[in-house]
Amino acid sequence: MTNSPLELPTSPLPSSSLPYSPLSSGATDSRFMPQSSDRPDLSIVVPIYNEVETIPTLVARITKVLEGMDVTYEFICVDDGSTDGSVPLLRKVAQEHTASGDLRVVLLRRNYGQSAAMSAGFHQAIGKVIVTLDGDLQNEPADIATVYYKLLEGYDLVSGWRKERQDDAVTRLLPSKIANGLIARVTGVHLHDYGCSLKAYRAEVLGDMHLYGELHRFLPALAYIEGARITEIPVRHHARQFGQSKYGLGRTLRVVMDLLTIYFMKTFLTRPMHIFGPFGIVSMSIGLAIGLYLTFIKLFLNESIGNRPLLLLAVLLLLSGIQLFSFGLLAELNMRTYHESQRRPIYRVREVLGGSAENG
Repeated sequence: MTNSPLELPTSPLPSSSLPYSPLSSGATDSRFMPQSSDRPDLSIVVPIYNEVETIPTLVARITKVLEGMDVTYEFICVDDGSTDGSVPLLRKVAQEHTASGDLRVVLLRRNYGQSAAMSAGFHQAIGKVIVTLDGDLQNEPADIATVYYKLLEGYDLVSGWRKERQDDAVTRLLPSKIANGLIARVTGVHLHDYGCSLKAYRAEVLGDMHLYGELHRFLPALAYIEGARITEIPVRHHARQFGQSKYGLGRTLRVVMDLLTIYFMKTFLTRPMHIFGPFGIVSMSIGLAIGLYLTFIKLFLNESIGNRPLLLLAVLLLLSGIQLFSFGLLAELNMRTYHESQRRPIYRVREVLGGSAENG
């Protein structure tokens, strides 16, 4: 398989190097977190919404793949408020797996969206590596092993690329191709297929990220902001056999809005004054220049300025500039509060080599 040019030329981590971050489990109290030796190697997270026809086959195929891999694992299904009978079926499936304890079902109170469902799965997962895929069987379960073993070559995130995608060309493929190009250009993370749900993550990378809105499709960009090593690998894709797609052209505007959010986070998260300050200074400068010009006309040329549109423009620019500058200061304070209250550093350390672990 041909890998994406996004692969970084740095030395990969050894496959056994999978450090544990307490944040990665999503638990709220460290007393209930398993020790590293108790954690499974792999967690599978599958968001499900109205997929009653696919659930039996999905569970059977994923379980078969996991049993064929030389890993310890857990399988988590997150139902995102299904209304088609998926919930009773998932209850039955969970009961059937009670003895083995390898399957866990999370039922959300209502339909929150895929980002929320994936976030719920991440919070439940305790594996050293987390693999996600859709519940509609369009992703090939056998490719779980493909992305997992690729991750062990030293990457923090492996994204699937549906190179031969089996979807409608007009309603799915064309908009997706445009969106992927736009996202890659804006974020600087050049992947062919941002929309592919089949991805593998090191757990500690997900521990540093929080999903809101519909940011699940931007997880590679969010991971890149955190300094993750990312690569892409071709995976298989199948035509939908049951039900209807949950996605349409209506999500385009939401993607654009989330993309703007990602761009701001990538560029100005730790220095918001750098975006608001220049606009504020330019606005105040122009307003001040116009005001001085009008003052000169009034004092030295003795002309009336009360009915001139320039006077209103000068006032507007001055007030706008002050507001933008003040907004930048408030954003700086919020940013500092955000990082300091959570003890969240503005950097990420990959490794510390040599020396002593003690300071002073």
